[in-house]
Amino acid sequence: MTLRSMRLLSTTAIFAMASAALAQETVSDSVIAEQRAALAANTDGKGFGPQAPRNIDAPMGENDRVFADAPPFTEMNLCNIHFHAGAEHQGGEFTTYLGNGDGKGYGTGFGYSGTLTEAELAPIDQVIGDADHPLVPGDTIEVHYVHTTAQVSPGPTLGACLSEAIMNPQLRVETQVYVLVNDESALDFVTLTAHDVVNGLHQAINIPTDTGTPVQYEGSTTGPSYNEAGSPLQVSWSVRPEVAKVNIATVATWFENNVFDEDKAHGVRNLVINPELLSPIE
Repeated sequence: MTLRSMRLLSTTAIFAMASAALAQETVSDSVIAEQRAALAANTDGKGFGPQAPRNIDAPMGENDRVFADAPPFTEMNLCNIHFHAGAEHQGGEFTTYLGNGDGKGYGTGFGYSGTLTEAELAPIDQVIGDADHPLVPGDTIEVHYVHTTAQVSPGPTLGACLSEAIMNPQLRVETQVYVLVNDESALDFVTLTAHDVVNGLHQAINIPTDTGTPVQYEGSTTGPSYNEAGSPLQVSWSVRPEVAKVNIATVATWFENNVFDEDKAHGVRNLVINPELLSPIE
């Protein structure tokens, strides 16, 4: 294959090559099946509410736990921003399955299903994030802009979303999937995560508004710690279906200085597919 013929590379092919290189770290389908079975058994008849993440293109769900939809994020306080390596949700422009990964949340999730140029995928000469799971051009990330009805300021972990005055606030996660590229003209992650006080509320002031109409549904918190257990927290989700490109160098800059103490990507929870653990999308 000539360089000219490789000018446009499918990210599906890129992820396939990455998966092959990390084959020794990839668990078998049976491990994922066992985790799904454990999740079903550990939540059966326990009264857990709907879970996340999910396929946002599939509206079916049979979970009948009801809770009030959280207010629009503009009427809540931003409390935390973090992101996962690989999109936790499936759908829209992120439908490429990245593989089973290590069974603990890394090397899995869903990737950008479009194409990137050879230049956008050019290697970089620095380690970004965790040295054991570094971010590289072509990686897809899912950013969670977490909001709460509690009177709090932005800070580390989801604990920043709670307060002594309100231990059961309503929570909303505004979600945007990005693909990391080696391109100085792409979006700046520091700008995308900027926050300020607006009308007395802490707000993420640069969440993209041009990445499609968000899919709204009721779910839970995520992360690989819930691969075999139900999450007890109720969350209103708002997931944008289109992907935006981010200059990967600006992610490294953000890691160096942010109020959330974030210095690496988080792992991904297995996609929830059990209808009894999903809410219907209206």
